[in-house]
Amino acid sequence: MKITEIIIIGAGVIGCSIAYHLAKMGCHDVIILERDYIGSGSTEKCAGGIRQQFSTETNVKLSIESVRFFERFEAEISHHADFRQNGYLMLATTEDELESFRQNIALQRRLGAEVQLLSPQEAKEIVPRLNIGDVLGAAYCPTDGYADPYSVVQGFASAARELRTKIYQETEVTDIKKTGQVWEVLTKKGGFQSPIVVIASGAWSGKIGKMVGLDIPVHPSRRHIFVTAPLDAIRKDNPMVVDFHNGFWFRREGPGLIFGMRNPDEPEGFDTSVDWSFLPNLAEIASHRLPFLKDIGVVRAQAGLHEDTPDANAIIGKVPEMDGLYLACGFSGHGFMHSPAVGRIVAGLVLEKSPTPELLPFTLERFKLKTYQKERYFI
Repeated sequence: MKITEIIIIGAGVIGCSIAYHLAKMGCHDVIILERDYIGSGSTEKCAGGIRQQFSTETNVKLSIESVRFFERFEAEISHHADFRQNGYLMLATTEDELESFRQNIALQRRLGAEVQLLSPQEAKEIVPRLNIGDVLGAAYCPTDGYADPYSVVQGFASAARELRTKIYQETEVTDIKKTGQVWEVLTKKGGFQSPIVVIASGAWSGKIGKMVGLDIPVHPSRRHIFVTAPLDAIRKDNPMVVDFHNGFWFRREGPGLIFGMRNPDEPEGFDTSVDWSFLPNLAEIASHRLPFLKDIGVVRAQAGLHEDTPDANAIIGKVPEMDGLYLACGFSGHGFMHSPAVGRIVAGLVLEKSPTPELLPFTLERFKLKTYQKERYFI
């Protein structure tokens, strides 16, 4: 039975960021347990988007802090993140969406994000091949962008390891027990003991919670990324574009585009095989927004898991009445972009080194008390 100061379950971008920030704050006796390999869950299958355009103050603040971290990632971590601040362009196609954009832009600008409300023609000037026939307006933030998920998670993991964090890969957790003040975490490769456990297991967090009798309302759902053949129709510095009404998004990736959209009929589950039957519906929506896509082939696809919650907000904080147990999960598609700020906040919470008023909207108790505010910028 290995004994350590802190156990983190999950070596995705959230778990590795927490470990790095713990080590940076002086806690070097940290173990991460990973069921597969570093970044193998939602992290490696995400689109890498990083935006400050949210509808709640807390999420905007998490984004602003994280963007500043990504801007200095290489200097801080000594690892390249491939952060490209090509912007985010969010399209409104209804009057309600446009009014929501106006209200949220006021909040975002008050907090320091450089977001602008654009006319349809101004949006087309940024992306000339865009069909704006049904677009009423657009929200644009030039300091948003995207980074390479593999580089970011490996950067956090490498930096944490240099500060003596131990990462056990292919070490799936099978049970968790509490003996006195100590948690015993059992795995297929042996047992680990610690007074502190952080569940940062992404879409599998609900399963981990059940091991200790805890209901964590994290619902896994499949999301696809499709990759086109090479094309020249969209500039390499094209922003991430999001059709807010249906969630269709696209951006450049290498010689082609990557694009996707949530499937409203997708059942909850852990299936990550590619559902090619979804592509015709998506292709119709994609070619409406980008008509030239009708003549461009799709060369490959991948599917990963969202870890969604009822209010599309993360679950972060101490677990009531379970001393030493902490949650950092349920990010609803926002985990990658918020990982730098969340890592700092959770590390400070665990080590009791900094106040955490920003965690109030993210506590687990909100679901029981029904005090949550839904994040409207859920894609």
